[in-house]
Amino acid sequence: MRIVSIFIFLVQFHFGFGQQQFDTADVIKFQNELNAEYADSKTSPLMAEDLATFKSLDFYPANETFYVVAKFVRTKKEKPFEMKTSTDRKPIYVKYGEVYFKINGSDFKLNVYKNIALSKQENYKDHLFLPFSDLTCGNDSYIGGKYIDLKIPKGKTIAIDFNTSYNPYCAYNHKYSCPIVPLENDLNIEIKAGVKKFHN
Repeated sequence: MRIVSIFIFLVQFHFGFGQQQFDTADVIKFQNELNAEYADSKTSPLMAEDLATFKSLDFYPANETFYVVAKFVRTKKEKPFEMKTSTDRKPIYVKYGEVYFKINGSDFKLNVYKNIALSKQENYKDHLFLPFSDLTCGNDSYIGGKYIDLKIPKGKTIAIDFNTSYNPYCAYNHKYSCPIVPLENDLNIEIKAGVKKFHN
């Protein structure tokens, strides 16, 4: 499952962390594994009627433009906060750091977060949550933005591949509780990468 109702659902990491160069094969692997997850009734967030006719998610073509090696700045002394979700649930997160990068010559910044409850689990102690929205949201992309799974970097840079961004489960099924993208993570650019909005 993808992280859309963190703490309730476990995460399956489908993308290799630590790489520092773009590889189309990694994107294809991500897409194939995500499709397999969504096609399986045991792991799919799709509603029964959508699952019955599901063939594939709609992806933007893999694009190296949206693979960046960002400067990572650890932000310390941040206070934990309740992140708003699509329901009344308010999981506790903390801002863990900031990432700075360029796309097509323009500078951008995003905040990355850590889920306090999830980070207490050994398998997810190094997990970082990157929610974002951009100018495609509400058009080609899901109006509520998308998520990327990251791992705490060992150095001062972090690879971010927007080609592996995925929709919250709420894009497919209203029964899920999904973190809402913070306003500070709204990008003033079209990120034509990752999963498009759902059509079935």
